[in-house]
Amino acid sequence: MTQQGHYPQAPASPEDRARRKRYLAATLVTCLALAFVGGTIHVVQLGASRMAEMRSKATYDLKDQATRVRAAGEDGALHEKNEHGTPQLAYQAAEVGQLLSAADWQELDQMVTVPAGDFLMGTDMARADPQNRPQHRVSLPAYAIDKYLVTNAQYARFVAATGHRPPLHWKDGKIPQGEAKFPVTMVSWFDASEYAKWAGKRLPTEAEWEKAARGTDGRRWPWGNEMEPARLNTYYNVGSVTEVTRYAEGVSPYGAFDMAGNVNQWTADDFLPYAGSSAPEELFQGKVARAGSEQDKALKVVDLQPVEGRYKVLRGGSWKGDPFSTSSYHRTYAWPNYASDFFGFRCVRGGVRQGKSQ
Repeated sequence: MTQQGHYPQAPASPEDRARRKRYLAATLVTCLALAFVGGTIHVVQLGASRMAEMRSKATYDLKDQATRVRAAGEDGALHEKNEHGTPQLAYQAAEVGQLLSAADWQELDQMVTVPAGDFLMGTDMARADPQNRPQHRVSLPAYAIDKYLVTNAQYARFVAATGHRPPLHWKDGKIPQGEAKFPVTMVSWFDASEYAKWAGKRLPTEAEWEKAARGTDGRRWPWGNEMEPARLNTYYNVGSVTEVTRYAEGVSPYGAFDMAGNVNQWTADDFLPYAGSSAPEELFQGKVARAGSEQDKALKVVDLQPVEGRYKVLRGGSWKGDPFSTSSYHRTYAWPNYASDFFGFRCVRGGVRQGKSQ
């Protein structure tokens, strides 16, 4: 016996040492795996928490979303029907002037200046949609852009002055009660272009829109690089469009409101790839849903078939879209004759039609 009263242990055999090494290695691998799983769960929980926060702010249970959202293409069909119906021109110019106070009219008609110079357009983020890549430098002259989205009241002024058809959701040709300062929706690219021409302006190019939204430092949103739900109207955190003056904490570096969220905004440009893009060519190919046969038509079975013509680009994301589609670099698209309850626009003045990519 030793002085401590313990028997001395025989040296471990080579087999025992090998076994212990295997046990140690297995324990280490298990610990690393558990740490990885734990980290993954933490990230997922953070994401779920953020999305849950936004869902909790919705004005109705998102399980009821199917009863609140139009079917795909339904808005377009309704708009086409409206375009071929009898116009309902309910407003006279003097009556439109009474929709808002003089101070409100003056505020909504403001534009903000975007100075001349270069900015970073697009993104190199690997997880970004392919049409948003690559990041590239664009030079633009100075121009002015609407501080706010074009509102129902402003569009009513246009309708009264020109006899243009009002949006289809204006019952009897009148703005819905209490929505004079909401962004006008259910307007096609053609409607928006006609309004801009009447106002002595034009639709912004993609480059003009993006610079006005994010400034020159390549930030992801107008306020910075973090999604902050309180700064914008997106993903049903309100459940509808909102007044264009509401989100003062979400303004762009130049002071433009709603450059993220509320409504997708028409731009002047066709949906085309950036120089150096690796996006598949078929992504930019215009397509329409068509039945291949009379039997398919009877069964309402359609395929997307390529056609001539180009989509137009929309920017900014909307009140009902994925919050990450509100990134300032994100590009979405639609046919220019389409209209929706989450499509709107703003205008620009000055500058030139085309920026220079470097």
